Parts: sequence; structure tokens; C-alpha cells
Amino acid sequence: MKLFAMLGAINMALGVILGAFGAHSLKAILTAEQLTVYQIAVQYQIYHALGLLLVAGLQIPFPRSGGLRTGGWLLLAGIILFSGSLYVMALTGWNWLGPVTPVGGACFIIGWLWIFWAMLKER
Repeated sequence: MKLFAMLGAINMALGVILGAFGAHSLKAILTAEQLTVYQIAVQYQIYHALGLLLVAGLQIPFPRSGGLRTGGWLLLAGIILFSGSLYVMALTGWNWLGPVTPVGGACFIIGWLWIFWAMLKER
């Protein structure tokens, strides 16, 4: 429980920091398209950081649910792959990372479905 709370909190902090950096420092540097990509990365990082906090909270009543942990790790992988690839593409123009982004999106989807399945199995 503590680990996912810490991962959620640090990702929330990073999301706010990166969002503020984008809004205040990158506006003059990035194109409108690059800035949109960057903002999407921030949004999805924050949404899924909240998901990590949710996993931590759900581990209180369901401490033995391995499915929650698996779902949490998949959400973290999604943050790294989806948001991470978008950050790098927006800041560097390295579009060859484009195929990584949907893998991160799939991690998000599978992670949420895994969490759903874990809760469905709990009695």
C-alpha cells in the first residue's frame, strides 16, 4: 500500500511540476502541436497518478489482492511509456518513439481492467 501511495504522490508532484514548466517555459519554445502533445502527457500522468493512489487506498480493505498490485504496476508502466514517450517526442521531435506511446496506452487499459477484475474476484 505504501509503495503505490508513494508512486502516486511522486507522479502527481512531477505532473504538476512538468505541467507548470510546460505552461510557463515551453510556450515560447514549442510549436502549438508539440505543446498539445506535451499537455496530453501531463494530463495522462496526473490521471494515472491518481489511479496509483486509488490502488493504494484499495489495498487497505483488500491487502491480499495481487491483482491490485499488478494493476498498479501496469498503470506505472503506462505512465512511463505513454507519458514518457510523449514528453520526449514533444521536447526533441524524435517521432520514432511514436510506436511506444500505444504500448503505454495499452498498459493503462489493461491496468484498469486488471483492477476491475481484481475487485470483481474479491468477496
